[in-house]
Amino acid sequence: MKNKKLETATFGGGCFWCVEAIFQEINGVEKVISGYTGGNAPGKPTYREVCSGLTGHAEVVQVTFDANIIAYEDLLVVFMTSHDPTTLNRQGADTGTQYRSVIYYHDNAQKENAGLVLKEVAPYFDKPIVTEISPLGTFYEAEEYHQDYYRNNQSQGYCSAVITPKLSKLRKMHADKLKKAKV
Repeated sequence: MKNKKLETATFGGGCFWCVEAIFQEINGVEKVISGYTGGNAPGKPTYREVCSGLTGHAEVVQVTFDANIIAYEDLLVVFMTSHDPTTLNRQGADTGTQYRSVIYYHDNAQKENAGLVLKEVAPYFDKPIVTEISPLGTFYEAEEYHQDYYRNNQSQGYCSAVITPKLSKLRKMHADKLKKAKV
């Protein structure tokens, strides 16, 4: 067994329940934590405060991945094709700056790669990409009931109406990047 090369990526693409469920299926992803970042309100924000739109924070996921299995650039492509990066502060019915499309980079290499991938995927969209590329500030882990949300609430209306179709799209577009089913 080869040594793991664990790295971290942080993405915001609307409701963190959707983005979390997507990355949990990707081979090489070790852990996905839902949380908040990008705002300027003092102290640790709550879900209610972030949803108000007054904190400036975005709903994000922090992804720990093994770079020996999946490259950061591949995670970026999965991210960009799993939400609509052409809508400003909106994903479906979710509206507000907390639902913005954003890549928070952890170092200059991530910043550079994010810019390159955005240019690479831009021709596949009918409208201009509005995804922000910003430095990661303080990451705040969301409340416990937000973690593993889809896995714990698949029959809930939002999950079946919004997340399940996104997962179906992921499985078709990125079948080669999915974790193998355990038999």
